[in-house]
Amino acid sequence: MILSGLSPLLRSARLRGFTRDALLAMEPETAHQATITALRLGLVPAEETPDPPSLALSLAGLELTNPVGMAAGFDKNGEVPAALARIGFGMAEVGTVTPRPQDGNKKPRLFRLPEAGGVINRMGFNNEGHHAMAGRLARTRCPAILGVNIGANKQSRDFVADYVLGVERFAPLADYLTVNVSSPNTPGLRDLQVGEALKRLLGEVLAERARAEIRVPVFLKLAPDLDEKAMDAIAAVIAETDLDGLIVSNTTLSRPGVEALAHSAETGGLSGRPLFNLSTRRLAQMRQRVGKTLPIIGVGGIHSPQSALAKIEAGANAIQLYSALVFSGMDLVAEIKAGLARAVNAAGASTIAGLSGRDVEGWAHGKNAL
Repeated sequence: MILSGLSPLLRSARLRGFTRDALLAMEPETAHQATITALRLGLVPAEETPDPPSLALSLAGLELTNPVGMAAGFDKNGEVPAALARIGFGMAEVGTVTPRPQDGNKKPRLFRLPEAGGVINRMGFNNEGHHAMAGRLARTRCPAILGVNIGANKQSRDFVADYVLGVERFAPLADYLTVNVSSPNTPGLRDLQVGEALKRLLGEVLAERARAEIRVPVFLKLAPDLDEKAMDAIAAVIAETDLDGLIVSNTTLSRPGVEALAHSAETGGLSGRPLFNLSTRRLAQMRQRVGKTLPIIGVGGIHSPQSALAKIEAGANAIQLYSALVFSGMDLVAEIKAGLARAVNAAGASTIAGLSGRDVEGWAHGKNAL
C-alpha cells in the first residue's frame, strides 16, 4: 500500500528532483539497481500524453510511435521494457545478453563524470544469460518496439557462435536484434568489426536469421573509434549482405574534453555528453558510406532536444540515449520528444522523417559541434 501510494507523488517536480539527487548520491551501480526496481514496481508514472503523429516513423519495417529509444546497457536482463514503454520510449533495447550468465568485470566498474555529464564503464557484459532473459521476455508484452542486444561470453572460444545462439534464442521474442561487436570491455570483441571476421559474423548471423519463422530485423552496433579506412571496409561488407541497419555508436576509448576530470583515467568506455560530437560525426560519415536508405539509429551523447535533433539531421532515423538520464532523470524523454515535435512543425515537415539527414555534410566534415 505504501509503495503503490508513491506513484502519484512522483508527479511532483520537486519530488522528482529529490529522487534524482538521491540517486546521484548513491554509488552508481546501487543507483542503477534502485532505478530498475522503481520501474519494476511501477513507481515511475506512465506518460499521459500520446505521442503526436508527427513523431511516428517506420524503421526497418517496424512502426514506432516516436523515435526516442532506451539504449542497451540500462536493462541488461530484460526486467523492465514494458515499463520503459509506458513512460514514453518508442523503443526499448535490452541487454547486452550473452549465452551463459556472466559476472562482468571486478567492481568498481562504473564512474560518473558529473562536471561533463559523462560516464565511464567497464562493466564487461554482466548479465544473467539467455535462459533468464528469454523467460522474462516470453512473459512480457511490451507496448513499444522491443530490441535485444546480443553479445558473446568473455571466455567463449568462438564469439561468432555465441551471436548465432543469440539470434536463435531471441528471434522469436524480439522486434529487432542488435549484434554488439563494439563494446571495448570484452578483449578481442571489436576485432569482429573488420575484414573477414565481419564477413563471417554477418554471414552466419543472417543465415541463422533466415531460418527463423519470422524475419526479425538485425542491426549492427559500431564503435566511434573507427578510422576512415575501417568505415570504408565495413560499408563494403554491409553492401554485400541483407543487414537491416546500423547503430552508431557505442562508447569511446578516447577522452575528449574530460582528461583533467576525476575518474577520466579509469579503463573503460566513455559515454554521455563528451561523446556527442565524435559519435555524431561517425554517424554522418557512415551515412555517407551506406547511402540514404539503410536505417541508422543514432546513439552517443544525446542530452537535450537540440542534441537529439542534431543527431537526426546528421543522418539518424531514430535515436537512443541512456547516460544523460543519469543526470537529468526520465523527464528528459518527454522534453526531447516535445522539442522534436516543435522542430518538425518549424520545418514545415509532416513527420520526423523529413528532418533526417538534413546536415550530413556539416557533421561528416567536422563543421558542426554542440
